Amino acid sequence: MLLEKTRSFLVVFTALLAFTAAALGQTPTPTPVIDDTPETIFTEEIKLNVSAFDTYGDFVSEVKAHDLVILEDGRIHQASSIRRLPASILIVLDTGGEMRNVKSLDQTRETAKLLVASLKPEDSVALLEYNDTPKIISEWTTDKGETMRALNKDLNFGRRSVFVDALNLATEFLSKSENENRHLVLITDGTDSFDRADRRTEEMRRLMTTNINVHVISYTLLEAEKVDPKTKSTNAKPHPNALPSEVIAGLPNGVKETALATNILTINTDREFLKVMRKRKQDLEDSGKFLLALSENTSGMYILPESKEEMIQKAKLIGKIIDSNYVVTYTPKRALSESPNGEIRTVEVSSRRAGLRVSAKRKILIENTAN
Repeated sequence: MLLEKTRSFLVVFTALLAFTAAALGQTPTPTPVIDDTPETIFTEEIKLNVSAFDTYGDFVSEVKAHDLVILEDGRIHQASSIRRLPASILIVLDTGGEMRNVKSLDQTRETAKLLVASLKPEDSVALLEYNDTPKIISEWTTDKGETMRALNKDLNFGRRSVFVDALNLATEFLSKSENENRHLVLITDGTDSFDRADRRTEEMRRLMTTNINVHVISYTLLEAEKVDPKTKSTNAKPHPNALPSEVIAGLPNGVKETALATNILTINTDREFLKVMRKRKQDLEDSGKFLLALSENTSGMYILPESKEEMIQKAKLIGKIIDSNYVVTYTPKRALSESPNGEIRTVEVSSRRAGLRVSAKRKILIENTAN
């Protein structure tokens, strides 16, 4: 979790020298009561991931805490620690949906395989597939061959798309990992068969209480481009000319223009079909906005490819971002225990070192049940 409380125990012992007064004929002095109960001091710490590159986009090693400037709601903080750790990456594969056009097993599989291949050997990877139900199909492993075999053999399509349930399971699964460098990669269009927008927002807020980075490779634009023509009641479709060009050239005016026409107007009178397609388009637009906000709020990378080829190739960029991460901690100047439950703080990290570019911005949701 983002907030860790460490306890320091300060115990003060007082040694008392007791003198017997009997020999002196004096009244004995009462022995004071010593309270040796340890005093507990709480130190609050926030943990987040920071990517480090040079001006050429290459990873920068040996970044120090004093190289970073942390702004929490505009207030400057100093990093207390910075470490390089192998990453734990959970890849979530969307293999369901009633009206998919571009989304396919092969497309999702190849995108995930290129991502896995781009990661460092010491990184741990797990796979979660969802369609009618979400399920873990490959547990944590550094054996990339084992992950590839699961991608090749264990993926299946389903009719439904339970995105909200998949996000819930993914958060639970990653939160149990003891690794502090945790990443969630979603290969999805983000739509849910049961229209659970409120639940979806709850899951995003839940992720904002963790230090998990969420990266997205989105199908939304590719799917929307296929759906858009189906949302219109009239549509101009191109058609080839039936006559050879030399014959058209010899036709009289008026007839020639008709023969040269390249579009034919069609009218769709199926109102129910139009209604379904328009809802699908709106769902994709809403999902795209959600996925973008989710990645921005959790310091992740959002990829919105315009082609299937770009979708696969950009998976390597996600791997590069993940393996450029440092785990950074700092102590907030305004105590988290003083925050009202549900407060959101915005944290941004920049560089004070020449030639160093860092990327980290996330929103932290404070869970403080004491207030």
